[in-house]
Amino acid sequence: MDKEIQVDKARKIIHVDMDAFYTSVEQLDRPELRGLAIAVGGESSRGVVSAASYEARNFGVKSAMSGIVAKKLCPNLIFVKPRFERYKEISNKIQSIFREYTSLVEPLSLDEAFLDVSNYPSATILAKEIRLKIKEETGLTASAGISINKFLAKIASDWNKPNGQKTLPPGEIHSFLDNLDVKKFHGIGKKTREKMYQLGIYSGKDLKFYTKDFLISHFGKAGKYYYEIVRGVHNSPIRAFRIPKSVGSESTFEKNLSSEIYLEEKLKNISSLLEKRLSKIKIAGKTITLKIKYSDFNQQTRSKTGDLYLSSKELIFEEAKKLLYKDKLSESVRLIGITLSNFNNPENKRKNKKIPKTSQLSLPF
Repeated sequence: MDKEIQVDKARKIIHVDMDAFYTSVEQLDRPELRGLAIAVGGESSRGVVSAASYEARNFGVKSAMSGIVAKKLCPNLIFVKPRFERYKEISNKIQSIFREYTSLVEPLSLDEAFLDVSNYPSATILAKEIRLKIKEETGLTASAGISINKFLAKIASDWNKPNGQKTLPPGEIHSFLDNLDVKKFHGIGKKTREKMYQLGIYSGKDLKFYTKDFLISHFGKAGKYYYEIVRGVHNSPIRAFRIPKSVGSESTFEKNLSSEIYLEEKLKNISSLLEKRLSKIKIAGKTITLKIKYSDFNQQTRSKTGDLYLSSKELIFEEAKKLLYKDKLSESVRLIGITLSNFNNPENKRKNKKIPKTSQLSLPF
């Protein structure tokens, strides 16, 4: 056994997770949908469930599931088209509530965030107050997890869903993790879980038995992470603002497309959406990647890194179009997408001191 490592017990982290956010917003705005099994997404042959209400989840419906499969599991399932602008509107209200209590807020998505509230006497009482305020101001419920780091807080927020919370104080962490199935550990996916099961690792107690060297030899660099989290150690700070490594968008078609001319129109729409996303976070990307998924589900990516940083829809489209015509299509296409990366953020400026000027956005960095 390796020597035990020290756990930082001074931090107080809250993970707030909205309950079935997208579908709850739809049920909030449309009272006739309340209490019914609904899914945000599409039910066509290409449709995918983006989110499912708790009533639908009782039938086994879940996000990323095919709309057709979801309908078979729940014949009375009602599909609702997504309204992302509405979800963002409410998300902004929720984020504003968080910042009334602390400036150390790390959003993970529209419906969840970490809050560092180490300066407060009781994070448990504060979490209740925040959840109550969210309910009063938006009409929606949220669940929360409270502990000494982000890993533990995120696990705890799943414990008493929906509309509940759980606190994991320092004195209860080890016994809680010892009895937890490894599939509940965030960062342990399906393939890793199956590999652990094959090694006889079913619980946190089983995982804790193995040395760091053993875990690294079987799971690579992630082995160190598993070694630490099962001991309650996760020192990742709250990142109040995180610049993403990439920003992208893609489109799946109702019918497969086999002509580059038709695909150009799709690329124009995607480029326009990307321009808006880049403008909101005030960054531009030097590397553009075109993603093509064919009708046989084979996937291809084509990338290019240029001298200029791209942020306008016109230039994004022009570069994406060049990649589209770089090679012939091998099959008809069911999905196409554009991703920008290699951004002109402060970290990349340190790596590349000479940054070419661009006549697009005047970005203050």
